[in-house]
Amino acid sequence: MLLPSLRDEVLHANLEIARRGLAPHTFGNVSALDRNAALVVIKPSGVPYADLTPGDLVLTDLEGRVVEGSLRPSSDLHTHCLLYREFPQIGAVVHTHSEFATSWAQANRSIPCLGTTHADAFHGPVPVTDPLTAAEVAEAYERNTGAVIVRRFRAGDLDPLAVPGVLVAGHAPFTWGKTAADAVYAADLLEYVARLAYRSTLLGADPAGLPAYVGEHHYQRKHGSAATYGQR
Repeated sequence: MLLPSLRDEVLHANLEIARRGLAPHTFGNVSALDRNAALVVIKPSGVPYADLTPGDLVLTDLEGRVVEGSLRPSSDLHTHCLLYREFPQIGAVVHTHSEFATSWAQANRSIPCLGTTHADAFHGPVPVTDPLTAAEVAEAYERNTGAVIVRRFRAGDLDPLAVPGVLVAGHAPFTWGKTAADAVYAADLLEYVARLAYRSTLLGADPAGLPAYVGEHHYQRKHGSAATYGQR
């Protein structure tokens, strides 16, 4: 069996998104990439999380061709593969249908940075993509889902590691990171800031959000070159 260690990481990450309530039923998936081998390990389509074993996970190349596995890979495979090809900084992708982040996606609204909790995790608003066109859906829905994500990041000159997540308009969130654990952490944080932003908006929060200088300070003290958060 190829890549047993990475299989274990991906299995654990898939179990985590279910355990944290980010992926109800089978609405979600995690993959990770071994860049040296150019192989992706991803959840099989429609298999309940509680039933997953390392051997159930599917290995593909970066074009989505199955290399090892008897089950069909996640239907979102080609979105993951395109993100790996276009974002060389990342090593794992998570897709969920978590409640609050998905609500913002269905409203076609980015999540504004309303407070320091958000600023600690995301360098600016969590962006929302343009809706896919009818032609994009008909041509290659999953690949073009990745394409609209990449377009949004290029249009905004966004760093995928500084903004480790996106809302696909009318659909749901994707997050990523250097490892599967990082990508799950980003998915959990995204759901948390989405919930806070929803409630803050209902309470009348200023849509202009947190002053930029405060947000920048919080992000840099945690992620900048002279970060003071945590232990050295």
